[in-house]
Amino acid sequence: MGEHLDSNSREHHDASVRTTLTLEDDLAQRLKKLANSSERSFKYVVNAAIRRGLSRGEGLAEEQERFLVRPQACGFRSGLDPRKLNQVYDDLEIEEHRRDALEDTEES
Repeated sequence: MGEHLDSNSREHHDASVRTTLTLEDDLAQRLKKLANSSERSFKYVVNAAIRRGLSRGEGLAEEQERFLVRPQACGFRSGLDPRKLNQVYDDLEIEEHRRDALEDTEES
């Protein structure tokens, strides 16, 4: 039987943990700008932001009061069949591609 991979050793309890974190683009940009302007490492800025957020004790957004949306019937414009919205979307997409192609030929 092979060696067990789990370790109960506490020798390195204070060592950094390396993990992969996926950030949304807007947050990544803000953190990078902050790192550059403060002349700190990206790692330092991310850790400081997380610590600051956790110290506020506000909890996660899911735990905060929910936002209630009150729907309102607006209907459709005359001439639009709600059963054919995919067709309307396709028509708009084709129009956008034609416009892009026209702009590309004008730039060339």
